[in-house]
Amino acid sequence: MKKSYYTKPSQDFGFGNVQQQQVRMLNKDGSFNVRRKNLAFGESFNIYHYLLNIPIPHFIFIIVGWFTAINILFASLYMLTGIQHLAGVENTELGNKFLDAFFFSTQTFTTVGYGHISPIGLASNIIASFEALVGLMSFALITGLLYGRFSKPESRLKFSTQALVSPYKDITAIMFRIANLQKNQLLDIDAQVVVSMFVWKDDKRVRAFYNLTLERNSVNFFPTSWTVVHPINDESPFFGMDEKAFRETEAELMILFKAYDDKYFQTVHTVYS
Repeated sequence: MKKSYYTKPSQDFGFGNVQQQQVRMLNKDGSFNVRRKNLAFGESFNIYHYLLNIPIPHFIFIIVGWFTAINILFASLYMLTGIQHLAGVENTELGNKFLDAFFFSTQTFTTVGYGHISPIGLASNIIASFEALVGLMSFALITGLLYGRFSKPESRLKFSTQALVSPYKDITAIMFRIANLQKNQLLDIDAQVVVSMFVWKDDKRVRAFYNLTLERNSVNFFPTSWTVVHPINDESPFFGMDEKAFRETEAELMILFKAYDDKYFQTVHTVYS
């Protein structure tokens, strides 16, 4: 019967008793590999967090798409109320009339107002007033999102592709390297490594979490790179394992890196697996 190589009690790091095999706890981008079911859309989705964290090309695409779609909507409303209620429209073809209404909508939405086309009548003026209100609120939200994206502190770190098992003093150790890609200073750096692995307990194969002891879990400065080392001694969960036993545990190293950024005057963190 297989036994656990680690005698210390396991710790719960927030994942509970997860039993799936060959499933990563963390994705490569640091997000948790968790799927939430039976929740309403509003309970599981936050549009502010979504727009704040998506890649910049996706963010620009959504903003441009919103701007185009909302102006097409208002241009259609101007067409429905009658293009004759927009003074200054000289085109006679339907397509050109719609383009005039669309560009008038963009000018009203952005409150530019060049003056060549202007609304006439109650209905068109109500639509233009409401569109100006929507435009002001939209740009206020977009400005806040842009500020939030560009002012959000982050630690841009590069992790080594592989974690190695190499000779270390008179024993062996698991080690990997972290490099700082930014020119700004990171101070009071702290690293915590948690291993998720399957062990045998009461004749059952269960997942357990252990906080690995590091040779050094903090450094004062981080100008270049740092090699994180976990000595495989008699206090390590990997003590006494060969390669086959290690693979059977389906171990996953989860890294939490925290540091103080002297430019943002805030604590930044990176999660990696």
